Amino acid sequence: PEQLVALDARIVLHDQSVTREQLPRLAIRPYPRRYASSWTASDGTQLSLRPIRPEDEPLMVRFHAGLSEQTVYQRYFQALGLDQRTAHERLTRICFNDYDREIALVAERHGEAGPEIVGVGRLSRQHARNEAEFAILVSDGFQGRGLGTELLRRLVEIGREEKMDRITAEILEGNVGMQRAAIRNGFGLRHVPQLGQLDAVLDLREPVATESQ
Repeated sequence: PEQLVALDARIVLHDQSVTREQLPRLAIRPYPRRYASSWTASDGTQLSLRPIRPEDEPLMVRFHAGLSEQTVYQRYFQALGLDQRTAHERLTRICFNDYDREIALVAERHGEAGPEIVGVGRLSRQHARNEAEFAILVSDGFQGRGLGTELLRRLVEIGREEKMDRITAEILEGNVGMQRAAIRNGFGLRHVPQLGQLDAVLDLREPVATESQ
């Protein structure tokens, strides 16, 4: 249990004329580094936006510890305790993504105390359908700075690159900030009063007109 043993290894080289699309599909998709880049918030704060990694679990614990009850409720549609949100079994699944089925982006700030996660955006493929559902969670101190809108914009870009047909989400009536972020990224909203929510839908098969922040 304290070590890893490699029983076999091999390297396969392909001719330079072989395109990426022609390469055999890997059983485990590599870390999608192309989705990582920097971003500047409206107040000038520099952040790194990148796909989540398994070693982010301690940072995710700290991130959840700083969330208010209202922020948690708007994300999960219920009061979810800190112990539930930071359980090791749960965070292991969240931080260790199967990038073919789910891609989570974290917004990371680098300060004197070390790295800190201040936002998470997740794009999860729906079973048996070529579409995905998005979910975004931003720390209370970073709300209102455009981070939610930027995370969603990047998730839409990923959805297009991954050749998805649609992206959907359910947004609570009181979550005005997320509704605005969805509209700015081209989503259509449909009110479902009996559920107290709005259904957001973006058809990626059509060009999207985005609104500036």
